[in-house]
Amino acid sequence: MVERVGSLVVPERANMFEFLAKSLIGQQLSVKAAATIIGRLEELCRDISPDSILSLSEDELRKAGVSRPKIGYIKGLAGLIERRELDFGSLPDLADDEVIESLTKVKGIGRWTAEMFLIFFLGREDVLSLGDAGLRRAVCWLYEDGIKTAPGVLERHGEKWRPYRTVASLYLWEAVNRGHVKGSHPPAGESIKMVEGE
Repeated sequence: MVERVGSLVVPERANMFEFLAKSLIGQQLSVKAAATIIGRLEELCRDISPDSILSLSEDELRKAGVSRPKIGYIKGLAGLIERRELDFGSLPDLADDEVIESLTKVKGIGRWTAEMFLIFFLGREDVLSLGDAGLRRAVCWLYEDGIKTAPGVLERHGEKWRPYRTVASLYLWEAVNRGHVKGSHPPAGESIKMVEGE
């Protein structure tokens, strides 16, 4: 699969709040719908930051397409940062489980979102999101494992990939992107760029 897909590049990101705010907005939405809403939000505040989010009214956010629960989530996250109740600066120094524990204390952020943060923001190399439906389907496709609904299939195969389970995940998501795995979707709002000829 690696030879067929070729090299992958995950874009670097510098703004933790922006990443998490976009992740919250993109939850349970298609990539296209999430991109549309995020585009409108960027037009409203240019720079997605705690200050800019807190300065927007609920009506303004609703007009941009952000649902009421998600308005609460992103404003809640912004408030935690403004009050210094969440220390973004310490997250890169924490172990994976500690990052997940810190982030999942924030309303709206579950384990899956925290795992995507580890992969796509912190660039951790050995993260496997066992709850990701796309990965579960993709691993069954890759190994032609017919027991698609059996618990533990992804976990069992994932043990072979340590300490690079993130890399395996990125390739499985790319297999999804290319349409090899039916009925699956990559993480909303995330893009993995192909590097041709490497």
